[in-house]
Amino acid sequence: MGIETPGLRESKKRETRQLISDHATRLFIEQGFEQTTIAEIAAAARVAKKTVTNYFPRKEDLALDHHEQFTASLARAVAGRAEGESALAALRREFDAALEARDPVAGFAGPAFARMIAESPTLTARLRDLHDQREEALAGALAEAAPSPTIAPRAAAALLTAAERLLFERIQELTLAGRTNDEIAVEVAPEATHAFDLLEASLGDFAVAGAEAEA
Repeated sequence: MGIETPGLRESKKRETRQLISDHATRLFIEQGFEQTTIAEIAAAARVAKKTVTNYFPRKEDLALDHHEQFTASLARAVAGRAEGESALAALRREFDAALEARDPVAGFAGPAFARMIAESPTLTARLRDLHDQREEALAGALAEAAPSPTIAPRAAAALLTAAERLLFERIQELTLAGRTNDEIAVEVAPEATHAFDLLEASLGDFAVAGAEAEA
């Protein structure tokens, strides 16, 4: 009898999780999020209902299965900023890269997916909650980078995530209008530049990596 290694077990778990997510997304798009049941998803994926809820405790997470990556994305960009780079510059650079890559985390999820979210009050509310969680995570990262005064990291996070949220919603809006990803990227690029430029005066030198060590 062969021994299943931890690596193989983890690989199987990832495959099962992806299988469930793929079937759930297909059913949500075909039938609507609110109308699709966990039992239908389990049957489509050929797993038990309990397996579905073990991997996805919330039904919304079956649709928004990149939620952990999404909520951590801004904080991770700030934590990984280069020496001498401000938080604003790091987020601007990361957004430009996401735009170039047509990254789903930035909003490039395709018309069917965007429509699924727009037509579901539950998913719309959950997405708002994820934006709020992303702001909280960013505020935590900024508090480590620039802890004083206490209100500053939260104020900076509110301003930065407002710009990021606006750009995400803009990409979704253009997607629903029938524009291609390439067309969206061309239109959003100068809009993103303008949005970040508006923050430059107030946050251009906020949370610069290495600044505290030099002080």
